Amino acid sequence: MNLLAVLAVFVTPTALVWLLGRRAGFRHWMLVAFLLVGWLTVFAGWALSQRAQPFLFPDTSPCYGTRSTPVSEYFPPDSFCRHADGELRTVNGPDAKLVFWAATTATVAMAGTAVVWRRRRV
Repeated sequence: MNLLAVLAVFVTPTALVWLLGRRAGFRHWMLVAFLLVGWLTVFAGWALSQRAQPFLFPDTSPCYGTRSTPVSEYFPPDSFCRHADGELRTVNGPDAKLVFWAATTATVAMAGTAVVWRRRRV
């Protein structure tokens, strides 16, 4: 069952992007860079949005063992603890968010560059 999940979540999208990129005539280094920053964006966003969930990271969750409720926001990805007074406090620092936004910007820039490169080539 786990092998099927890995195949569905990682291998299939990676292979699809690779095959479509090769069919469009993009260079190998462009595809590798796009896949690396794309997966970095996905993993950084997932980690940012799920960090406060005590069932995922019980030892490091700031909401674990307190009377606060974890709240996740998926875009832009962030995690919060809702405290008894109703205040939401983020659990992610600015450095972690910077990694996500840098990876997102690189992913979009690589996709845009590939489109411009392809149009100039044709």
